[in-house]
Amino acid sequence: MNLKLTNFSTIIIVNKNQEQTRAIRVKTKHLNRLKHYITGIAAVFVMLALTIVYLTNRDSKEEQERQQLLSQIALLKSKLPAAEAAALATNTNKSSAQTYIESIQGKLQKINDYLRKRGLKGFSTNDIGGEKNADAKLSDNEKYSLYDEYLSRLLNSVAFTPMGYPRLSSITSAFGYRSDPFESGSAELHPGIDFRGAKGDPVRVTADGKVAFTGWKGGYGNCIMVQHKNDFQTLYGHLSHIDVRDGQEVKTGDIIGKVGSTGRSTGTHLHYEVRKNGRPVNPVKFLTLNN
Repeated sequence: MNLKLTNFSTIIIVNKNQEQTRAIRVKTKHLNRLKHYITGIAAVFVMLALTIVYLTNRDSKEEQERQQLLSQIALLKSKLPAAEAAALATNTNKSSAQTYIESIQGKLQKINDYLRKRGLKGFSTNDIGGEKNADAKLSDNEKYSLYDEYLSRLLNSVAFTPMGYPRLSSITSAFGYRSDPFESGSAELHPGIDFRGAKGDPVRVTADGKVAFTGWKGGYGNCIMVQHKNDFQTLYGHLSHIDVRDGQEVKTGDIIGKVGSTGRSTGTHLHYEVRKNGRPVNPVKFLTLNN
């Protein structure tokens, strides 16, 4: 088949060093398609940039929520001695103390609502002081001391409860039963959630704790398990690299490994689990304070 010259375009390449030119004939339709390719690639980059901005803003908002909760607890603790002194300096010690304690109870109730959504149980303002002191007449000093102890326990619970994202990205597989990706037609329990990621992306621990295990763990591949003080444990699987050692103390937000596709994995991602007393619970409700 004879092709007309109008079906071709000529591209001239100039070599400045050798002062030579080179002409290349390319079909015109390919040049037209190239414009579409460039437009498509530009659109993809714009979408990626917008996604990064969105995820960064979401991460910042979650950290603000966490800091707000910690600040609220710390503020209550700092006010205890001042409130006691103010009450003792007046002739209405009983009413002042009672009013202040009622105010604390209302704020503690809101804090407890946050914590209960994360699986914490047993924290109640009715338990302050224990059953033995329920009917006892406590002095103002004893009451403030009991509330100070209670707030310390709440601070400890927040610090050692897994909160936030181990990796800031979208979730590709949810918690619960799903079809087995390796055996079609069968179902399996997925005890965690999967986060999208590229090989080498950083993985961060979601609460203070101690590294309980590092190494190869069956289908999890390269895996890290962190033990937290309030019966919680977190697991990070399919890693390409492990950056911590057994027994190491870690703080919230520390980088402990890198995303990979080791073990029983169909592609590069992070598998993340939250366990309470050894049993997996849905990590989604721990990602933000508003779940």
